[in-house]
Amino acid sequence: MSVKFLEALSNAYGAPGFEDDVNQVIREYAGERFDIQEDSMRNLILLRKNHDGDKPVLMLDGHSDEVGFIVQSIRPNGTIKFVTNGSWSAQNVAAHKVKIKNADGVYIEGIVASKPPHFSSGPETLIPISEMVIDVGSSSYEETIREYKIEVGAPIVPEVVFTYNVKTGIMMGKAFDNRLGCACVVEVLNAIEGLDLAVDVVGAISVQEEVGGRGAKVNAQMIEPDIAIVFEGTPADDTFRDAYEAQGALKKGTQIRHVDKTMISNPRFVKFAKETARENEIIFQEAVREGGGTNGALIQTQVFDVPCLVLGTPVRYAHTHYGISSIEDYNASVELAVEMIKKISETVIASF
Repeated sequence: MSVKFLEALSNAYGAPGFEDDVNQVIREYAGERFDIQEDSMRNLILLRKNHDGDKPVLMLDGHSDEVGFIVQSIRPNGTIKFVTNGSWSAQNVAAHKVKIKNADGVYIEGIVASKPPHFSSGPETLIPISEMVIDVGSSSYEETIREYKIEVGAPIVPEVVFTYNVKTGIMMGKAFDNRLGCACVVEVLNAIEGLDLAVDVVGAISVQEEVGGRGAKVNAQMIEPDIAIVFEGTPADDTFRDAYEAQGALKKGTQIRHVDKTMISNPRFVKFAKETARENEIIFQEAVREGGGTNGALIQTQVFDVPCLVLGTPVRYAHTHYGISSIEDYNASVELAVEMIKKISETVIASF
């Protein structure tokens, strides 16, 4: 898959509930190769051209939204109060650049305001997000409304430009959670095109994962999968844990998740994934998470009992403006999924 596709996905704006731009990127890169269905929530379902419809269904899922914010009100001085749209830590928000979608559909630059140290009498305490505002350069309520055309309910996203270092294989950008997963869905579908498989593979690009996995519920009901692989941009932990404890390290391969706060992965499916990885010399790492969750929890029980596996590409500094990931780990996620799909059949699914 072209790094240009990853770049376009990362740079696209898609706060929960406002994923239209992400869908447009996917249509531009993959629209001619698949039958793409889109619902009013902006969920996508991608069907292969040789979809039979009479085999067990394997669902590939990646969520299209990114953590963002939403305009709550406009103050008399023109600054903008906002609330989170997804999970943020206050220490990662202030003094960063954002973009706000105005009434004309144009994204307006702004900065999450902070007080310069020149006006401080002592150590500054971390203010909560509820007390932060965004400054777009306006000086009054009227100017923000009339000139900038910013309205209550407008989506806000981080403003970051994707970069890729060919020599190191390191990507930097925003929304790796989970545009990397979206790219995995498309790339796996491309890789298996034309293969004679024992399953029908359906791609799902699900919205609003960051606010409760709402899109995955709908996609699972529509697809009715017999088995599912969920791709994630999973939080890396190798910058604050030693090599023995880190389970989401860059350049250590795709992350196979055993458990998180919302789901216990099917242990037989996990074993199958590890065996497949070893057979094909695909690097992987394993994770037992104390927190977090993915669309896997929704897909696993939304229709019937669906064996579900989560493959994660580690992302340093997830749920901040800037992420760092390795193309090597991303490729391992794709390669492992492809090799598993080649082996999965009705008999294999029944064994899980």
